[in-house]
Formats: sequence, C-alpha cells, structure tokens
Amino acid sequence: MEEAPAPGKNQDQLIARGLQKEQYIGIFGLAIALIAAVGLLSRRVEYAIIFAFFISAILIAFFLFI
Repeated sequence: MEEAPAPGKNQDQLIARGLQKEQYIGIFGLAIALIAAVGLLSRRVEYAIIFAFFISAILIAFFLFI
C-alpha cells in the first residue's frame, strides 16, 4: 500500500516548476529571431508578421478580460 504524500508537498518530479520565466524569454527571443530572419528576405512579410503578433496579443488580452 502506498503512502499518501504530506499535505502541501507535491513530490511529482515530472512537473517542472519555476521555469516559466525562462520559457517566456526563450519564446520571445525566438520570435525576434524569426522576424529578423524573415525581414532580411522580405520587408512586407516582416510587417505582416509583426502586425499579426500585435493583433494576436490584443485579442488574447481582450478575451482573457471579458
């Protein structure tokens, strides 16, 4: 028979805790690298991607606060 974990202590080693800030920084860095790489090829596509990011952020904020 298994023992129940003590209340308030989560011992699940498969769940990464405290990495959220680093993940956001990495995703933001990848987005900037993507925009820079596409910008070297086509200025119009770069503007379209930036516009899509801003519209997405606005819509996400709007739907979260409804």
